[in-house]
Amino acid sequence: MHIEKISDTYHRITFSNGSEVFLIGTAHVSKNSVQEVADIIETENPDRVCIELDASRMASKTNKSWEETDIRKVFREGKGFLMLANTALASFQKKLGAQTGANPGDEILGAAKLAEEKGIPVSLCDREIQTTFRRAWAKSSLWNKCKLLATLISAAFSNEEISPEELEELKNQETLEGMLNEVAKELPSIKEVLIDERDIYLATKIYNAPGQKKVAVIGAGHTKGILAAFEKLEEGISIKSPDELEEIPRKRGFGKAAGYIIPVLIIALLIIGIAANGWDQGLKTFLYWVIVNACGTFIMTTISAAHPLNILACTVTAPFFALNPVLGVGMLGGILEATFRKPKVKDFEHLNDDAMKLKGWYSNRILHCLLVFFLSSVGSMLGTFVAFPLLIARI
Repeated sequence: MHIEKISDTYHRITFSNGSEVFLIGTAHVSKNSVQEVADIIETENPDRVCIELDASRMASKTNKSWEETDIRKVFREGKGFLMLANTALASFQKKLGAQTGANPGDEILGAAKLAEEKGIPVSLCDREIQTTFRRAWAKSSLWNKCKLLATLISAAFSNEEISPEELEELKNQETLEGMLNEVAKELPSIKEVLIDERDIYLATKIYNAPGQKKVAVIGAGHTKGILAAFEKLEEGISIKSPDELEEIPRKRGFGKAAGYIIPVLIIALLIIGIAANGWDQGLKTFLYWVIVNACGTFIMTTISAAHPLNILACTVTAPFFALNPVLGVGMLGGILEATFRKPKVKDFEHLNDDAMKLKGWYSNRILHCLLVFFLSSVGSMLGTFVAFPLLIARI
């Protein structure tokens, strides 16, 4: 395999079978990247274009049938936090695009459109976004999940401006390596799933795609990892297959038992209280637990401006949902909010724009459901942790 470095993020790779890949690393919200990709496709006239996009994201960018989306199904399937993280990330990219005059992913969509116009087949080479987020979520600790959400949400609301020059600098390999190293320190499991695994996945899909002359359009952060994976594929070194990288890790050992620890401890404290102080004091201790947990949930669901009936339902059920490792009050809050205030087509159409403003999280019914889901979950957790020492003190 021979690698010709044309620029820091543009490489021509010639494989042992004579096939070629023109690998273009882009900044997804860069006007320069859009033009660069178009120029290379016109010049090289490949027999296939490979893009860093999956089928679901491609459909969401080209098909606007928002009315088919059921937000309640998202909560029922336990994907509320995944959608919250995805929405915050999309909002951040949208904000950068607004500053630079390019929509997120314009260069990738432009490559697909130009290929279609020229009759060139297109391969969608990225892993499904939901699979990526679910793997990242499954591999992260509770603390890292909180840090990820906090980082994404703060980025979405940040007022910091970035110039086109600074954005182009993000395609510089040294700059990217420094940023990725920082992510690896703070969120190692996130970096592994979002970057390292997708490097292998993208490289394998591009390598195995039909064609002797291919143009591959990917985010600049994947360039180094894809080149390394190409070398392993050429040398026959074993790497994880796309099928392996699509599996969702199952919780094992402590991770699987962690969801049961808090409910078991609370029930144990209540039983000990009854055994030590009698039924009257035991029931008072249980009532104490109910009140503290319900108050935490009531405060946070009120802050979220949930529907009054939803606030009541979450407040009453939160202490009992907290004792169930499968159900969560956030799931109930999200589903009920979507039922009482059913999202409209315009809410889906303005989702990313509204997510950039705090007001939008209250006015947009999709975002409001996510807000209710998140804050009701936080309220119940706060109530639980506040109640623990108080229960122990009463015993």
